[in-house]
Amino acid sequence: MTRARFAMVAALVGAGIAGAPGSLMAQTPTAPEFKQVLAGKKVEPPIKGQADVEFTQPVTKKNGDLVVTTIRVKNMASAPIARLKIAETWFDQGGQIVGAGEGTLDKPLAPGAVDTITIQTPWTAKMKSNSWNFSHANGTVKPKRVSKLDDPAKAAAPAATKKK
Repeated sequence: MTRARFAMVAALVGAGIAGAPGSLMAQTPTAPEFKQVLAGKKVEPPIKGQADVEFTQPVTKKNGDLVVTTIRVKNMASAPIARLKIAETWFDQGGQIVGAGEGTLDKPLAPGAVDTITIQTPWTAKMKSNSWNFSHANGTVKPKRVSKLDDPAKAAAPAATKKK
Protein backbone atom coordinates (compact mmCIF):
# COMPACT_ATOMS: atom_id res chain seq x y z
CA MET A 1 0.00 0.00 0.00
CA THR A 2 2.89 2.38 0.67
CA ARG A 3 4.15 1.94 -2.86
CA ALA A 4 0.78 2.95 -4.23
CA ARG A 5 0.69 6.10 -2.06
CA PHE A 6 4.23 7.01 -3.08
CA ALA A 7 3.36 6.60 -6.78
CA MET A 8 0.21 8.70 -6.33
CA VAL A 9 2.08 11.51 -4.56
CA ALA A 10 4.86 11.47 -7.17
CA ALA A 11 2.30 11.68 -9.98
CA LEU A 12 0.49 14.62 -8.35
CA VAL A 13 3.74 16.51 -7.70
CA GLY A 14 4.90 15.92 -11.26
CA ALA A 15 1.58 17.03 -12.70
CA GLY A 16 1.59 20.11 -10.48
CA ILE A 17 5.04 21.21 -11.68
CA ALA A 18 4.38 20.52 -15.35
CA GLY A 19 0.88 21.98 -15.44
CA ALA A 20 1.26 25.03 -13.22
CA PRO A 21 1.10 28.27 -15.19
CA GLY A 22 4.16 30.45 -14.67
CA SER A 23 6.26 27.53 -13.49
CA LEU A 24 10.01 27.32 -14.08
CA MET A 25 9.62 24.95 -17.00
CA ALA A 26 7.28 27.32 -18.83
CA GLN A 27 9.73 30.25 -18.86
CA THR A 28 11.38 30.97 -22.20
CA PRO A 29 14.77 32.67 -22.35
CA THR A 30 14.97 35.94 -24.26
CA ALA A 31 16.84 35.74 -27.54
CA PRO A 32 20.10 37.72 -27.83
CA GLU A 33 20.04 40.83 -29.95
CA PHE A 34 21.58 40.16 -33.39
CA LYS A 35 23.39 42.82 -35.37
CA GLN A 36 23.43 42.59 -39.13
CA VAL A 37 27.09 42.34 -40.03
CA LEU A 38 26.64 42.34 -43.80
CA ALA A 39 23.76 44.84 -43.94
CA GLY A 40 24.18 47.05 -47.01
CA LYS A 41 27.34 45.27 -48.19
CA LYS A 42 27.64 43.53 -51.51
CA VAL A 43 29.10 40.04 -51.16
CA GLU A 44 30.48 38.65 -54.39
CA PRO A 45 30.73 34.84 -54.57
CA PRO A 46 34.22 33.45 -55.30
CA ILE A 47 35.16 32.10 -58.70
CA LYS A 48 34.57 28.43 -59.45
CA GLY A 49 36.71 26.57 -61.96
CA GLN A 50 39.83 28.07 -63.52
CA ALA A 51 41.14 31.38 -62.19
CA ASP A 52 43.79 33.48 -63.94
CA VAL A 53 46.59 35.05 -61.89
CA GLU A 54 49.75 36.95 -62.71
CA PHE A 55 52.84 36.61 -60.53
CA THR A 56 56.31 38.10 -60.39
CA GLN A 57 59.59 36.19 -60.15
CA PRO A 58 59.55 34.53 -56.70
CA VAL A 59 62.20 35.63 -54.20
CA THR A 60 63.79 32.71 -52.34
CA LYS A 61 66.12 33.15 -49.36
CA LYS A 62 67.59 30.80 -46.76
CA ASN A 63 66.55 31.94 -43.28
CA GLY A 64 68.12 29.71 -40.61
CA ASP A 65 66.74 26.18 -41.04
CA LEU A 66 64.09 27.34 -43.53
CA VAL A 67 63.95 28.34 -47.16
CA VAL A 68 61.47 31.23 -47.45
CA THR A 69 59.91 32.01 -50.83
CA THR A 70 57.74 35.10 -51.34
CA ILE A 71 55.56 35.44 -54.43
CA ARG A 72 53.49 38.51 -55.34
CA VAL A 73 50.25 37.56 -57.11
CA LYS A 74 47.48 39.51 -58.84
CA ASN A 75 43.94 38.26 -59.47
CA MET A 76 43.14 38.61 -63.17
CA ALA A 77 39.77 36.83 -62.84
CA SER A 78 36.41 38.62 -62.77
CA ALA A 79 35.52 37.31 -59.29
CA PRO A 80 37.37 36.88 -55.98
CA ILE A 81 39.66 33.86 -55.58
CA ALA A 82 39.07 31.95 -52.33
CA ARG A 83 42.03 30.30 -50.54
CA LEU A 84 44.64 30.89 -53.24
CA LYS A 85 47.41 28.38 -52.56
CA ILE A 86 50.90 27.85 -53.96
CA ALA A 87 52.63 24.53 -53.31
CA GLU A 88 56.41 24.58 -53.77
CA THR A 89 58.36 21.38 -54.46
CA TRP A 90 62.16 21.17 -54.17
CA PHE A 91 64.31 18.74 -56.15
CA ASP A 92 67.90 17.52 -55.88
CA GLN A 93 70.38 17.39 -58.77
CA GLY A 94 68.95 14.05 -59.97
CA GLY A 95 65.35 15.34 -60.01
CA GLN A 96 64.24 13.53 -56.83
CA ILE A 97 61.92 15.41 -54.42
CA VAL A 98 63.81 16.54 -51.30
CA GLY A 99 61.33 18.98 -49.74
CA ALA A 100 58.04 20.79 -50.10
CA GLY A 101 56.02 23.60 -48.55
CA GLU A 102 52.93 25.63 -49.28
CA GLY A 103 51.53 29.09 -48.69
CA THR A 104 47.89 30.15 -48.68
CA LEU A 105 46.00 33.44 -48.63
CA ASP A 106 43.47 33.27 -45.80
CA LYS A 107 41.23 35.95 -47.29
CA PRO A 108 39.69 36.07 -50.76
CA LEU A 109 41.80 37.89 -53.36
CA ALA A 110 39.53 40.46 -55.01
CA PRO A 111 39.56 41.01 -58.79
CA GLY A 112 42.59 43.13 -59.71
CA ALA A 113 44.01 42.95 -56.17
CA VAL A 114 47.69 42.21 -55.46
CA ASP A 115 48.94 40.27 -52.43
CA THR A 116 52.00 38.31 -51.28
CA ILE A 117 52.12 34.59 -50.51
CA THR A 118 54.94 33.30 -48.29
CA ILE A 119 56.09 29.68 -48.44
CA GLN A 120 58.34 28.17 -45.77
CA THR A 121 60.14 24.89 -46.44
CA PRO A 122 62.64 23.10 -44.18
CA TRP A 123 66.12 23.57 -45.66
CA THR A 124 68.31 20.69 -46.81
CA ALA A 125 71.69 20.88 -48.55
CA LYS A 126 70.36 18.74 -51.43
CA MET A 127 68.00 21.49 -52.69
CA LYS A 128 68.94 22.47 -56.26
CA SER A 129 65.74 23.49 -58.10
CA ASN A 130 62.06 24.04 -57.38
CA SER A 131 58.64 24.32 -58.99
CA TRP A 132 55.30 25.86 -58.00
CA ASN A 133 51.76 24.55 -58.31
CA PHE A 134 48.93 27.12 -58.01
CA SER A 135 45.40 26.17 -56.91
CA HIS A 136 42.38 27.61 -55.09
CA ALA A 137 39.43 26.37 -53.03
CA ASN A 138 37.08 26.00 -56.00
CA GLY A 139 39.29 24.88 -58.87
CA THR A 140 42.51 25.33 -60.78
CA VAL A 141 44.70 28.35 -61.43
CA LYS A 142 46.34 29.40 -64.69
CA PRO A 143 49.43 31.37 -63.60
CA LYS A 144 51.30 33.80 -65.85
CA ARG A 145 54.71 35.18 -64.89
CA VAL A 146 55.15 38.91 -65.52
CA SER A 147 58.06 41.28 -64.92
CA LYS A 148 56.07 43.55 -62.55
CA LEU A 149 52.57 43.93 -61.15
CA ASP A 150 50.52 47.10 -61.11
CA ASP A 151 48.99 47.40 -57.65
CA PRO A 152 45.68 49.32 -57.89
CA ALA A 153 45.73 50.01 -54.12
CA LYS A 154 49.06 51.87 -54.41
CA ALA A 155 47.96 53.72 -57.56
CA ALA A 156 44.83 54.97 -55.76
CA ALA A 157 46.84 56.42 -52.85
CA PRO A 158 47.23 60.20 -53.07
CA ALA A 159 50.64 61.39 -54.18
CA ALA A 160 52.74 63.23 -51.59
CA THR A 161 52.95 66.96 -52.17
CA LYS A 162 56.16 68.95 -51.73
CA LYS A 163 56.23 71.84 -49.26
CA LYS A 164 57.98 75.01 -50.33
